[in-house]
Amino acid sequence: MKSYTIHLIRHGVTKGNEEGRYIGSTDLPLSPAGEQRLKALAAKYPYPRAEAYFVSPLRRCVQTMKILYPEAKPVLADGFRECSFGAWEGRTAREIAAAYPAFARWISGQGKQVAPPGGESGEAFARRVCVSFEKLVRELMTAGVPSAVLVAHGGTLMTILSAYGLPRARFYDWMTESGCGYSMRITPGLWMRSKVGEVYAKIPAAEKKEDGGVLMIDLAREAAERAFGGKDEKK
Repeated sequence: MKSYTIHLIRHGVTKGNEEGRYIGSTDLPLSPAGEQRLKALAAKYPYPRAEAYFVSPLRRCVQTMKILYPEAKPVLADGFRECSFGAWEGRTAREIAAAYPAFARWISGQGKQVAPPGGESGEAFARRVCVSFEKLVRELMTAGVPSAVLVAHGGTLMTILSAYGLPRARFYDWMTESGCGYSMRITPGLWMRSKVGEVYAKIPAAEKKEDGGVLMIDLAREAAERAFGGKDEKK
């Protein structure tokens, strides 16, 4: 039976990422260092090609797509935007805690239900992303397109992988470095029966973690745990 492959890649680093700020719906470009790292990755490692390309409309994702896949003509997919942190956008955790007493409740493990002022709750964000991903899979199958690349955000990709990926893993366990990601194989029978797909490779396949990348992942995992649930919570 025909299978479908979706390559999930996280965008490059922005200045907000470098400063440890909550950057969700804020439309920041890549930082100079972020651009440089992506170009170095693209020059050193082969990235998987595909029949179709999709990208979050935010600049950091569009720029990442252009660097990694300069020949691609991607479809802008609004449903794969990062979670909106509302009034907390652009602030560090310390700044938010000082200005918003509700922040302590938000990071206490209730992040799925509690929304930042003017923003999305983790539950609403996950629902939006999952609806968009199931629509993407359905469209690929209907059109008979065997492969696709999706460049999106860390939270977006972790939501997809924790909801549909095999082997099963918790949300923050799917954190990956900027410019990296995973390949997922969708088999129609298994998808129709259980809504799951096999995560079979890392992107790029030969990439090794650098010390700075490991630190970035640890910081991002901490932020993800605060936003979407406690460490002991399973998807």
